Amino acid sequence: MGVTKEDVESSLTSVMNPSHLEVIDTSGGCGASFAIEIVSEQFEGKRLLERHRMVNAALQEELKQIHALSIKKALTPEQWKQQQEAENSEPAA
Repeated sequence: MGVTKEDVESSLTSVMNPSHLEVIDTSGGCGASFAIEIVSEQFEGKRLLERHRMVNAALQEELKQIHALSIKKALTPEQWKQQQEAENSEPAA
């Protein structure tokens, strides 16, 4: 059986201790493709490439079975807060 959304969430939660985590199975349920948004204090002082490597390392076992992983956001809590404030202050169209 393939990797489940819950498998990805569990691994990232145990290693990265995120304050926000969204995992979307973009494969239609077969567990071959996922999109991720993750916010973690562990990203403080890290460049984007380093953050992506941290996520990949946390999912080392799962990546053996996953065809595609899209890390949509890998932010610090402060960056997440600023982004949420910016989105909430934009006027509705």
